[in-house]
Amino acid sequence: MARSPRPIAATGACLLGACLLAGCAGPRIAEVAPIDGVISGQCHTDMVRGAVGLAASDATLARARVDSDSTELQVVRGGGDRQGSTNQPVPATSGGSRLTVETGRNNAITGMSCS
Repeated sequence: MARSPRPIAATGACLLGACLLAGCAGPRIAEVAPIDGVISGQCHTDMVRGAVGLAASDATLARARVDSDSTELQVVRGGGDRQGSTNQPVPATSGGSRLTVETGRNNAITGMSCS
């Protein structure tokens, strides 16, 4: 008795469809947590100066707050575009519990400080 190729083709089509739908699932964004598990509350910008020039998205700002060990975050938006580069790096600061992030007109991070 010969088997019909239709059940195999239908199974293959279903499998292909499932794989394509699985590919549409967005990436899971990891929860923002400090590497050592503790936020000290003593702000320091030396570990987050690399964020200067990045877009000030919610995820970037949350990561900067956690990586700076700050318990608070203040964003000062639209303060004019300041050039941050390897020639004029943003100085490292420390002290206080708040990380202040300055953004330019294009929503890029232009500076950071602790207070």
